Amino acid sequence: MQTFKFVSAAAALASTLGLALPAHAQEVLIWMRTPQASEAKALKQIMTEFEAANPGVTVKLDTRSTDEHKSALRIAATSKGGPDLYYMWTGLGLGGDYVKSGLSAPLDEYYKKYKWADRVRPLADAYSNLYPPGKHGVPYQVNAEALYYNKTLFKKAGIETPPKTYPELMVTVGKLKAAGIPAITFGGSVNWHVMRLMDAILETQCGAKTHDALKAMTVKWTETPCATSAFNEFHKWASDYMLKPFMSFDAAQSRKLFEAGRAAMMLEGDWLAGQLRSETKEAENFGVFAFPTGTGRLYGFGVNLYLNPYSKNKDLSAKFLDYFISDKVQQEHLGAFGALGVNKNVVHKNLDALDATWVEMFPKYNASFVNGDQGFPLDVTTEYFRVINSVAGDTMPPAQAVATMQTFIDKRRQ
Repeated sequence: MQTFKFVSAAAALASTLGLALPAHAQEVLIWMRTPQASEAKALKQIMTEFEAANPGVTVKLDTRSTDEHKSALRIAATSKGGPDLYYMWTGLGLGGDYVKSGLSAPLDEYYKKYKWADRVRPLADAYSNLYPPGKHGVPYQVNAEALYYNKTLFKKAGIETPPKTYPELMVTVGKLKAAGIPAITFGGSVNWHVMRLMDAILETQCGAKTHDALKAMTVKWTETPCATSAFNEFHKWASDYMLKPFMSFDAAQSRKLFEAGRAAMMLEGDWLAGQLRSETKEAENFGVFAFPTGTGRLYGFGVNLYLNPYSKNKDLSAKFLDYFISDKVQQEHLGAFGALGVNKNVVHKNLDALDATWVEMFPKYNASFVNGDQGFPLDVTTEYFRVINSVAGDTMPPAQAVATMQTFIDKRRQ
């Protein structure tokens, strides 16, 4: 019997309060945030096929909004209950929180048994190695963020090719401004959108090692000059190059403005390629290039399916994970979980220009730097958002930003 279902948020939270382990001896219960339509369709087929290949097994999917999903998992972590598998973004500040709270079982034995490392893309696999000594989570999807650009607006401003270095990028945005074209658009009403620019500038100004140390809070922001330089540079972008009034836009509105040619660039994920195809009639008018940080790392993040240590069906759950990342499944559903997919053995065919660029871009990187809200603990992320918004909105001088960040970090350690 197939029991794939998407429960309502209210029902999901109600069931969470009980936190009962799966009652069915051969059931795999998965919790995740609400999927997109193409993703949901792929999951339904994958689960149905797994059940057919394993008579007597039921795979059940409970979905919630992102915030409700996180809340349910926090309750599960304290109550030693919850699902067999759960969806969560990687990073020390998201997936790492659940690893530290004891809600993730190390998967080293299953990586060895199923030889997962032989088929998982290195960039995706790296996100399972963030929590030594064990490997936690199997890659569900791997995403990257880069600068999409409007070819017509670039040509209008006299820009022939995308920039390859940060100084060249600054020349590019200067030409756009001189031509009366806003260089970039963000949705400032959602904290994480403008954060992407600050993340990329921190990587550029500080380099990989120092950037990671700032996010890990092992060095002081006030004693790291490049952090001040990064906030100054970020303020320059917010003042001179962003489409105004960006603080009143959300992410979706920002995307629509980019599609309408109101700004020349957008710092967005690989998923935007599909949205441009479905929402515009001229997707070929857009290109994409990596933010030129100069560190050799790609900006992006991973999502894993983590195994609950309190599951009574660990072996069966691992068997489902093995099926999910198999060559067959990943090839058949290529594109449903991101432009690239987590299996390095898949073959890409009949790609349009945007997807082809992403497919060429990903293999060039074996390391990445993650979004700030995945690198910081939740409370520090909230303060990071506030500081970024204040600098962008001219209510906090850039020079004060590093002191504000460090003061908050110092107080939480007291």
